[in-house]
Amino acid sequence: MSLPALEDIAAHRLDRDDTPGPIEGVIRIETSPREQATPIIMEMMRSVYPHDEVFGPYCTVNEYVDCPPDELYEYLADTRSLEEWTYSLRGFTPTEDDGLWVAHDRLGSETEIYTRTVAQPEARTVDYHCAWDQGRHLWMIYLMRVVDAQVVLDKPGSVVLWTNCHHPFYDHNPYPEVAPPERPVWVGDFWDMFGAGHRLELLNLKAIAEYRHRNGLPVKPDWMR
Repeated sequence: MSLPALEDIAAHRLDRDDTPGPIEGVIRIETSPREQATPIIMEMMRSVYPHDEVFGPYCTVNEYVDCPPDELYEYLADTRSLEEWTYSLRGFTPTEDDGLWVAHDRLGSETEIYTRTVAQPEARTVDYHCAWDQGRHLWMIYLMRVVDAQVVLDKPGSVVLWTNCHHPFYDHNPYPEVAPPERPVWVGDFWDMFGAGHRLELLNLKAIAEYRHRNGLPVKPDWMR
């Protein structure tokens, strides 16, 4: 027996005198038989994608890391790990605001970047809340999750999922008054490179964690303890 899927929406549409039927944008076998759905799926599997579609409102990279997930999570949950595996964030020091760190993003010349890490050990999620120039409004959010590879790939290790969302501030600097004078770039200028750049950094993370694990070193190094 089928469950009462979407019955509330059907009832709502009838209450509004809408024509009962499928919701626009929802494709289910009841309303779109396989013969109709197959061309839609094939179109989604095209070999060439428009630039705006690839580098649109989201940027996601994923990678397998041969390292125990709990150890990798513990490493990533420490903000100072960004000193090692990111391309350009250096010199992390704590601020007077508990949990808030300041560093230099060398992509932006004299740019300071502020970071607060929000981590949930049960789900192994690590979210880096960041911003250039000021630490009051951390609007650049880097969403990461460490998954047990034994569960999803049937082998030891970790799978790292990493997504960024295109916040409107990437298109314009909301705090120009605190920007370094004559800085030639804004972080949003690099958005089209985020996919490749984050892929590069994720491979850095993989190489560092796997080396330590392979050689019996703690994934989270002693200097971070």
